[in-house]
Amino acid sequence: MKFLSSLDSQDRKLLLCCVGIALALAVATGFLLPNGDNDNPLPSTYLAGQHGARAAYETLLRSNYPIERWERPLSELAATAGPETVVIFAQPFSREPEEIKAVRKIVERGGRVLSTGYWGGYILPGEASQTPEEFHFAACRLEPEGLDALAGTGEVWMVPQATWSEGNPAQRVEYSCANHPAVVEYDWGKGHIVWWASSTPLENGSLNRAHNLDLLLVSLGPRAGHRFYWDESLHGEIRSVWSYAGGPSWTLLWIGLPVLALLIVFSFSRRSGPVRDLPPPARATPIEFLEALGSLYRKAGAASTAVSIAWERFRRHSLRLCGHGASKMGADELAAVIRRRFPRADASLEADLAACEEATWGETVDPRQALKLIQSLHGHYEKLKAAAKPSRQPRSQAAQSEKIQSKQQERVL
Repeated sequence: MKFLSSLDSQDRKLLLCCVGIALALAVATGFLLPNGDNDNPLPSTYLAGQHGARAAYETLLRSNYPIERWERPLSELAATAGPETVVIFAQPFSREPEEIKAVRKIVERGGRVLSTGYWGGYILPGEASQTPEEFHFAACRLEPEGLDALAGTGEVWMVPQATWSEGNPAQRVEYSCANHPAVVEYDWGKGHIVWWASSTPLENGSLNRAHNLDLLLVSLGPRAGHRFYWDESLHGEIRSVWSYAGGPSWTLLWIGLPVLALLIVFSFSRRSGPVRDLPPPARATPIEFLEALGSLYRKAGAASTAVSIAWERFRRHSLRLCGHGASKMGADELAAVIRRRFPRADASLEADLAACEEATWGETVDPRQALKLIQSLHGHYEKLKAAAKPSRQPRSQAAQSEKIQSKQQERVL
């Protein structure tokens, strides 16, 4: 049994070719397209690429840190924050006053905040982050400058993306890069704030380099008695279980399925015959019939046949007008019968009938001559039919004759 035997062979070939091309494109795209996670610079806990933060998040989970992702509005977390709250803002992006107020409220309630990058310093109380005067495109080994425990973490590598304005004695610089602050910590209200110039130490590609992981753990503070939240609400997207299916394969699926559906529709819509019965062809007009019949006689060279048909038709109808039954008669006999019934018939009647009778027995007759003979027979028949009709007097003459008859009857009476 053939595959899709209900389809026409051409439709089956077209469908199989389209499916084969779609599968080949899907396989080629899956192999050739790069992984989108490696190019995403967002340090999200959902990304496993070089700049993602999934390794750091899972490391904290395996180390029994009570940590969870925060994807709801930040104001809800600020409403329940306290001294046990620790929030991580890895490269956040927000300029909304509500978000800035929520961060300030978390710190004022005694919470601890770790924020990275330029916008990470922008949302912090004080707003002391600045763009660096010199851009560094390579990793920088940070130099410890402070006396706190954070400065004694050890060797740390970072690619700074921002700097911090100095001058506030309450804000302590713990590490620097090229004489620019890279790690800063300070107290605000009841809470504590740690700022990094970049999220490089907690990214997947740099977490295991030198003492970057130690810097993260010291910045978060002690584990006991605290609840940790890794903020994802300020990354511009809300992640879900279906987000794991994202990437080039998901995009290709959304593009390929409609294209495949269109190909299937086109293949099944291509019929080998009409869906409904064709309307009956219109009958040809008399002129078209005559032209077709004439062309048939001309190709067959049967001009004598046409004359014989016209001759038989004229003989039958003229005998009927004369009151005779249909009987075989020659041209002379027929002319005599017609002449007795219609004395005023054309003088050319006998000659035309004799010529027609002679043409019926001829094998080769000129088509032009045959046409003239047929036309002459038709003309004689029309004249005989007109002569056979009874003459009618005008109404005025009939009325006068009736009056004369009525007067004569009155006189007789």
